[in-house]
Amino acid sequence: MNWKKEIKSWGAILAVFAFLYFTGLIPVIQGALQSVLLATGLMKPSIEVPDLTDQKFDYRGQFTDFKGNTIDLQDYRGKTVFINLWASWCGPCRAEMPHISDLYDAVKDTPDLEFLMIGLDENKQKSQEFMEGKSWTFPVVHASYALNKSLQSESIPTTLVVNKEGKIVFYQQGMSNFNTAEFKAFLRAQ
Repeated sequence: MNWKKEIKSWGAILAVFAFLYFTGLIPVIQGALQSVLLATGLMKPSIEVPDLTDQKFDYRGQFTDFKGNTIDLQDYRGKTVFINLWASWCGPCRAEMPHISDLYDAVKDTPDLEFLMIGLDENKQKSQEFMEGKSWTFPVVHASYALNKSLQSESIPTTLVVNKEGKIVFYQQGMSNFNTAEFKAFLRAQ
């Protein structure tokens, strides 16, 4: 075995990973690869009714948009709400956002259907910086005042849909391509 050649090979690999790590490109590359995976259609949401029998959505809570306005969850009562919990450092969150944007563009004119993308970064500025320069038009807020019990999740991204009666009718932890005909029909039917 040629040890010098082996050390050079491992050194080159470590140098590439160190470069990606210190430049902050790992989440970007990871998100891009996961977005390509979602675009294949292999990961679609399962539209089975979750086992949340009689669980009502808790409308208590406020968020801050990137203009400094306070957004109150009470304002969404009586509407169908697509909610996505995300963070700028989360690769799967980054991967599904273009697909959520396409979904939003397709259904945004549906009466009484609202979208709420809730950034969970510790610092609101990080969420805002991530969203800057993106062409996405869905409403984005930051969880500046913490999350109520209905929005607490063990992992991100987490997506839920609350119907007009205030019941959680869809709940999923993990990324998915929600921009499907089946999911659009599901949202419109709520």
